[in-house]
Amino acid sequence: MLTPLDSIITRICKSNNIERTKIKVHVIKNDEINAFALPSGFLIIYSGLISNANNPEELAGVISHEIAHIELNHVMKKLVKEIGLSALITIATGRNSADGIKEIARILSSTAFDRNLEKEADLKAADYLINSQINPQPFADFLYLLAGTEHEALKYLSWVSTHPDLKKRAEYIVEYGKDKSSEYKTLLSKKTWAKLKAEIKSD
Repeated sequence: MLTPLDSIITRICKSNNIERTKIKVHVIKNDEINAFALPSGFLIIYSGLISNANNPEELAGVISHEIAHIELNHVMKKLVKEIGLSALITIATGRNSADGIKEIARILSSTAFDRNLEKEADLKAADYLINSQINPQPFADFLYLLAGTEHEALKYLSWVSTHPDLKKRAEYIVEYGKDKSSEYKTLLSKKTWAKLKAEIKSD
């Protein structure tokens, strides 16, 4: 994994008593602005998310949101809801489960959690950021940006239609953050952030 990205995830985990080895990160070359959690602590980050984030705090917000889904067991709740417990058990225990695993990945990457789970993950992400001394405002700003249909990158955002409340989510993250006091610290230097973006672009 790219070193600057690892440092972001390590800081979030360490500051929130999350076992770092539990979060298994994979960066995939894909222009979509997307990240999603899979069972067993796998966190998939598309290169398009890193390329389109304006600063490391925005990226940290999305990462924190996905880690929250993992920590709050939302991934399994979503799968049970989408495909049923019996089907999930069959996939997990079957010998020829490759197609089933692909279907799980498709569901988790292209459809939203229900609104209550999304809100719970947003607020938990805000806590993770604040505990890590990372300002949650850029995370809210990123959601505001994605909510604007004029944003060029939205053409890559396959799941935008399933997230109709991006603006509303941004608003309650901002409001939630007001109730928390913290001294925020720089996440990555401008040079390190630029290096990460360049590495993503060149891969």
